[in-house]
Amino acid sequence: MSTIIAARFEDQDHGEKVVAALRDAGFSPEGISLFYVNPHGQHDIYPIGGDENTSPGARESGKGALAGGGVGAVVGAAAGLAATPVAGPLGVAIGAGIGAYTGSLAGAMGKTDQGSGVDEAESRGELDEEEVKQHKAIERQAGTYVAVRTGGTESRAKQAVELFRVHGGVDIEHAEGELRNGHWTTFDPRSVVNLV
Repeated sequence: MSTIIAARFEDQDHGEKVVAALRDAGFSPEGISLFYVNPHGQHDIYPIGGDENTSPGARESGKGALAGGGVGAVVGAAAGLAATPVAGPLGVAIGAGIGAYTGSLAGAMGKTDQGSGVDEAESRGELDEEEVKQHKAIERQAGTYVAVRTGGTESRAKQAVELFRVHGGVDIEHAEGELRNGHWTTFDPRSVVNLV
């Protein structure tokens, strides 16, 4: 494992300029990586896409679908029963089916979470404003990143940090990992950021 310093830049042009500056400062081109980090949830880590096996916002949707489906089936069957003189006995089954489908859809959507866990905890008063800021600071933001392997020396790490700052780098972070042939092979966009 090597020491890696990375930072986010405004756009690819700024990233390319800092890559050139790092090379000019004597950093090995094989130890420099320019890459883009997608927004949370869009990293395609799983074959079907996304960052997690199941959507965190849909944790309770199954319960909502079950409850909504049951209520919808009863309401639909009652409507079908009322329509029996017009639709015949099949009206009850059709009404129950349509009601169950509509109810399960409404129930699942009603239980789908739109906010993040941090936002929910904040709204319940479990986190104060400072804790929310700290949590959001350690979430890696989307954008153009440059990472450089510093060779393990404190002076080279400080030099990389200074070059990043001079060229407009933000969210400068320190990490341990493998950066070979211009690729940060151990990079995980979901990992906690260790800001410098």
